[in-house]
Amino acid sequence: MIRFDDILDKLSYLPEKDLTLLKKAYVFAAQAHQGQTRRSGEPYLSHPLEVAAFLAEMKMDPTTISAGLLHDVLEDTPTTADELNQIFGSEVTHLVEGVTKISRLQEASPTTRHAESLRKIILAMTDDLRVIFIKLADRLHNLKTLKYLDEEKQQQIAQETLDIYAPLANRLGMGKIKAELEDLSFRYVDPESYFRIASIVDPIRKDAEKTLKKTKKTMASLMRENQIPAEIQHRIKRLYSIYNKMKKRGITFEEVYDFMALRLITDSFSNCYHALGIIHEHWPHIPHRFHDFIAMPKSNLYQSIHTTIIVGKKKTIEVQIRTKKMHEIAEHGIAAHWRYKEPTILPDAEQNLRLQWLREMVDLYQENKSPQYFLRSLKSNLIPEDITVLTPKGDRVSLPLGASALDFAFKIHTEIGLHAAEARINSRPVPLKTILKSGEIVEIITRPDIYPRREWLNMAFTHAARQHIRRWLNQQQRQQHIAWGKHLWQKVASQQGWPATPPEFFLQALAKLTNLKIKNEETLYSLLGRGKLTFSRKLIQRLAQLPPEEAKRASLIKRMVPRLSRRTLSEATLIKDKTTSFRLAKCCHPIKGEPIIGYLTVGEGITIHAQRCPLVVQERLNPERIVEISWPSSAGGPFPAQLEIATEDRPGLLAQITTVIAEQQANIKQAKASVFSDGQALISLLITVKDYPHLKKIQQEIKKIAAVLSVSQK
Repeated sequence: MIRFDDILDKLSYLPEKDLTLLKKAYVFAAQAHQGQTRRSGEPYLSHPLEVAAFLAEMKMDPTTISAGLLHDVLEDTPTTADELNQIFGSEVTHLVEGVTKISRLQEASPTTRHAESLRKIILAMTDDLRVIFIKLADRLHNLKTLKYLDEEKQQQIAQETLDIYAPLANRLGMGKIKAELEDLSFRYVDPESYFRIASIVDPIRKDAEKTLKKTKKTMASLMRENQIPAEIQHRIKRLYSIYNKMKKRGITFEEVYDFMALRLITDSFSNCYHALGIIHEHWPHIPHRFHDFIAMPKSNLYQSIHTTIIVGKKKTIEVQIRTKKMHEIAEHGIAAHWRYKEPTILPDAEQNLRLQWLREMVDLYQENKSPQYFLRSLKSNLIPEDITVLTPKGDRVSLPLGASALDFAFKIHTEIGLHAAEARINSRPVPLKTILKSGEIVEIITRPDIYPRREWLNMAFTHAARQHIRRWLNQQQRQQHIAWGKHLWQKVASQQGWPATPPEFFLQALAKLTNLKIKNEETLYSLLGRGKLTFSRKLIQRLAQLPPEEAKRASLIKRMVPRLSRRTLSEATLIKDKTTSFRLAKCCHPIKGEPIIGYLTVGEGITIHAQRCPLVVQERLNPERIVEISWPSSAGGPFPAQLEIATEDRPGLLAQITTVIAEQQANIKQAKASVFSDGQALISLLITVKDYPHLKKIQQEIKKIAAVLSVSQK
């Protein structure tokens, strides 16, 4: 078990006066957790001490380390937030509260509680990022003691780490803790793959170490000869990193070119490129394995030059070249900004770039506060951003691998995305669905008459773009429902002598009887337009039986009853375009020009049925939901039509019929013929026509054929 004195030894970067807060936090935590033990049998205090030790290794400020010592007192001891605030102040209390799980949702499912706790942490991060530093340190030590838990709990915690916490560390640029979290989780999530990769690596590890040390010695000598200050480190690729690369790229172990790696840390940008030239001059390199992340940093602000050299008998070594500051940021990411006495290691502009995804995440959450939705969104937003494209002005924009030009448009600005007409990549026009590649210059052309269509959801990859598209489509659908519902109300109100605007008491009575939330007339119109509410005779009678609050109310409702017809009819024009929720019934396939009726379908708007439809003829539709509609002149085809032709069994008859249909410029989609023993036949045809008169003309021409007995539309 680590001792508090061991932590103090790590704090040489702090002045003596700043240790007072830490000592007070240690004493308080020791008293609060007294008598508590962990599953391992160790005193519970060992856990906050380990968390504080890790934060000290990261050279965090005394407030953060103190909060690390106290991070479990609110959750696991009787200590209250008020008590903590009185003793340690609001800053420490805020950090401790930020990492405390939500325990009040005992009746909720484990998934909901987990999602709510994560949401709480993410929202706390927007106020103070140190919350996540403490949480990551807490998770790291819990993984180190995972062996004391049952197998199911081990897998749950390890998988959650790979899904959420390791990607979160990566997005914050904290490469060192990300690597530790992944390695500790891998063995529990997929032990079979863990031991399979280990069985490949272990036999060659010794030889790899030998090759690395030999190459490192030669490289160090070359740097001295050229007077380039350099610290050179070596490493063998981690088991999880090997597994992940093989799985994602579908490659074999032999194709993992960065199994061995050297890291050269120097003092300046110019010496990074000078060292690169010397290395390429001395060793052959693989051209397609070269990446300059100094000139084009990753989205988490990682900077380094990567090149892969060939040494010995076709062995490959990845070489990473960076400055000391780049190395600091690569290892500890945005946490380096909180290093004591080093507040400027990350400029504000770079901080804002690194945290842009977090602000977008919180903005999206404000629109939909479902915990499960938040968890899905978080996992989506934690996908590493692997490509960087440029605007025409040269500004860098980071996007996930697989993002389209449409994603780029929404990333630049919501309005640009909503009105995106086309894209240009490197000045060449391309569709909005085009997948982007790093380094491309992307421009979006907008038009004010362009708006999202539902198929855009298949063109967008990022969660943010899809959310903006869905929100716009939902808003349009809601406005459409309100407009249609208002039309229904006004028509019925006109026929029955009701007020043009539903009075307040009427809305209240209606809400009470139907158990629907009807706050205002707009809500009423929306419910009518969606088919969630219809004015049946029974409903109006019940309204009339309610004790009125005022005499005028009673008289108004009573006037409604005798005027209510059995079938509530309204008139509308069928508008067939992308914004209206009319759809043609599949049971009868109505054709423009033939008599039709509309049927208000719950949640789907108006379904159009032909009056010949069996559902209409047999009166199987609820009459209260039927509305009268008419075809507009702009309604376009083609429309499918099913014909049944009774004929005599004559050779070549089918050919005659198809010729007639072709002459009438109709298209046959399907044909089926049956011959009967009495010498007659039945031909079923599925054709497409322009409109109902076109269909009637085809029927007339078919009837002129001598052997045809009858032609009917099915």
